[in-house]
Amino acid sequence: MNFIEAIFLGIIQGLTEYLPISSTGHLTLAGKLMNLISTDKPERWTAFIAVIQLGTLIAVLVYFRDDIISIIKSFFYDNLIAKKNLKEQSLNSKLGWYLVLSTLPIATIGLIFKDVIEGVMTKNLYVISSSLILLALILALAEKLGKFNRSLTDIKWYDALIIGFAQTLALIPGSSRSGTTIAAGLFLGLNRETAARFSFLMSIPAIFASGMLEFYESLKYIDINSSINLILATISSAVFGYLSIEFLLRYLKRKSTFIFIIYRIIIGIVILLLINFNIIQP
Repeated sequence: MNFIEAIFLGIIQGLTEYLPISSTGHLTLAGKLMNLISTDKPERWTAFIAVIQLGTLIAVLVYFRDDIISIIKSFFYDNLIAKKNLKEQSLNSKLGWYLVLSTLPIATIGLIFKDVIEGVMTKNLYVISSSLILLALILALAEKLGKFNRSLTDIKWYDALIIGFAQTLALIPGSSRSGTTIAAGLFLGLNRETAARFSFLMSIPAIFASGMLEFYESLKYIDINSSINLILATISSAVFGYLSIEFLLRYLKRKSTFIFIIYRIIIGIVILLLINFNIIQP
């Protein structure tokens, strides 16, 4: 991998992490088209993806810095100083609890199935194309059935847990972390912007944990050249991740996720055609 390829992959990561179109699916497709994924050592590609996710983590931390600081302050004040029960706590303090609760499912399942997640099957384009199309249909159903009448102040602990379980589906390549969690939020009646905002906030612990773990485990693969590529990819993913967050939140204030649904179906079909005509190996 050269530095241009690294920057390009970072841009893909940044643009697709927070849009409901699957960053892993797009990165894997790009990696296979560029002959960067080794079938003998697929965990190296998994490690690369996880590490450059830290760039998109930086993006969400910067974008929501005021919200994050308010949540942390309120959480510690209400629980450690004022020692309020949950019903008496402020919205920000409750959000702190909800973010912790929503992270438990993916943390548990991610650790249990870590070897499977890093295996060859998770780079399989048949799996990715199927997930792209299936989640598009689920998202379309959420758009059809969603009431869009609940805001951030209406979120309850069981909403956080349900959305947290939906996030575990993002462990299947091609499904999309933001896609699964936004869809769950819409099914629960959240308006589109609230579903996206909560999705972005709850991604912070999961991305941080997976990114740091994979970074530690990928140290054995990193030399001077690869470390430079990782830095460049991470920086580009941070910049474009920030832009994609800003774009999606503005977009969902006025419009539905329909454009992403159509895009997912198209890219899923394109992948199947590429495989069928032997342009790319699954």
